[in-house]
Amino acid sequence: MVKKPDAIVFTPVDYKAMVPGVEKINAANIPLINITDRSAAGKFIAFVGADDYSLGLETGRYLLKAIGGKGNVVIIEGVKGSLTNIDRVRGFNDALKENPGVKLLASQPGNYQRLQALQVMENLIQSHPQIDGVLAANDAMAMGAIEALEGANRTAQVIGINGTKEAVDAIKAGKLLASGDYNGFLQGCIGTMIAVRSLRNESVMPEIMLKPTVVTKANYQPYEMPVESRACPTWDEAAKLAGK
Repeated sequence: MVKKPDAIVFTPVDYKAMVPGVEKINAANIPLINITDRSAAGKFIAFVGADDYSLGLETGRYLLKAIGGKGNVVIIEGVKGSLTNIDRVRGFNDALKENPGVKLLASQPGNYQRLQALQVMENLIQSHPQIDGVLAANDAMAMGAIEALEGANRTAQVIGINGTKEAVDAIKAGKLLASGDYNGFLQGCIGTMIAVRSLRNESVMPEIMLKPTVVTKANYQPYEMPVESRACPTWDEAAKLAGK
């Protein structure tokens, strides 16, 4: 606020703890665009995000179909209480409800960290002689789970969420089954476009929720392009991506 920007594109990493900052920005009458996690309070021109529930549901369905709708799976959760984790894990669990032949052995937090997920997976491997699938709430944890499986000379189908480059490379190599595309790049693009359009007094959409895409071996090619080489969509393309 000291620099007095004309607008702020804001990601509330902690959607509750950052509310006082939001309120200060509101009091300074600086236009605010909320992207990724939805702030618990405050006034915003627009919200741009991904549907974490749908990402969890669709990636979960993809894994459960891959294991034939039967077997044993584990969930490695993100940070307890975070919005992304709550919705993604809810999606995983609803996918499991659709597949009564699949048994959930455990659901434990890895706090979105690769090393913590590796350690959690090592413990789960020791506790359970047969694990057919791993539902990880982000790609970093999925890669940690894969590392633990390889270290124990065990195999299981693993999915993550975020569509990171590391995940895409692992999908290409056949190590990771799939990843739900969170599309943070597009959220950043569209959030910034909304900020610019609002300053020009052009029309904006108050909410844009990007549809889920599951990145697999069949469609990973566009995701190989480095983020810094990608181009933002036009405003009309952004509206179509959001299903508007």
